[in-house]
Amino acid sequence: MNIDKYPSRLLENAVNEFAKLPGIGRKSALRLVLHLLRQNPEDVAVFGNSLIELRNEIKHCKVCHNISDTEICKICSNPARHTNVICVVENIRDVMSVENTQQFNGLYHVLGGIISPMDGIGPSELEIDSLVERVENGEIIEVIMALSTTMEGDTTNFYIYRKLKDKSVKLSTLARGVSIGDELEYIDEITLGRSLMNRVLYESSVEK
Repeated sequence: MNIDKYPSRLLENAVNEFAKLPGIGRKSALRLVLHLLRQNPEDVAVFGNSLIELRNEIKHCKVCHNISDTEICKICSNPARHTNVICVVENIRDVMSVENTQQFNGLYHVLGGIISPMDGIGPSELEIDSLVERVENGEIIEVIMALSTTMEGDTTNFYIYRKLKDKSVKLSTLARGVSIGDELEYIDEITLGRSLMNRVLYESSVEK
């Protein structure tokens, strides 16, 4: 079938919507739509309703800005977590990556991105001020900057360091077992876990 000529306007509309998803070309979009057409209407309804429910009811934790079903996420409300250590990450995928290492039992702070002037993302677009507020208002003894080892990640690390260096808090970063240029979500769990456990003072990493 020529994917530029559809036998149905409804089919074409559905393909157009799926093709808007990252990493999904028109051929893949067509394949997904045809798969859904082969399913029971009830199953397709469950699929569609789950997306609508996700978009309408998902929340961001008021403490760490992680995605949550409630006002305060399960991690922040867990009494077994260490509340005096914060791991700063870029997004929800990075929270999941660190959690999968099973090497961290503190809390998180999700920035919602990293500083990237080329993409028009500055510090004011990120949750940096709320991080500073957590440090100032809480009993935080360490902030671990677990951002991707890219130029943008390092720029964000340095900006956070300048914001917090005069506070009474230890500032550390991942050990360089994480290769320069790596994004956190693509690093294997063992390497990430070791980099987290062997973290170093941020000042020491800059001096190198």
